[in-house]
Amino acid sequence: MAMNFRPRRPDEPEINLIPFIDVLLVVLIFLVLTTTYAKYTQLKVTLPVAESNRLDSRPREIIVGVSSEGRYSINGQPVENGGIDTLTSALLAAAQGERDRPVIISADAMAAHQSVINVMDAARRAGLVQLTFATQSTGRGGSSR
Repeated sequence: MAMNFRPRRPDEPEINLIPFIDVLLVVLIFLVLTTTYAKYTQLKVTLPVAESNRLDSRPREIIVGVSSEGRYSINGQPVENGGIDTLTSALLAAAQGERDRPVIISADAMAAHQSVINVMDAARRAGLVQLTFATQSTGRGGSSR
């Protein structure tokens, strides 16, 4: 019997793809789940457009003015006491029983944030859910909604 003393060629190493595919699938599932949850956690905010043409005021609208000093007016009539209960009763009187009337909050740029929140809370208590904010146009100098 002849002895073969030649060095044996080692077998080519194989890459086992099954663990690699398992890791990729776990990463893919993780990315899909986090992307789906990110959509549900984002705030859905509709931003106002300030460059639109000025809309003529309609008699159905309730315009609430908030001054920089924290004073309120509803449809041009000043509200004596700036409390939430007073604002709620004034909004109910201005709505005249129509709960679908839009409320336009026209607040001064220097008005306190709490003053605007008080108007929003009073509108919610009065059952008026259509709220919008008046903005000043950048190019025309008029008010738009």
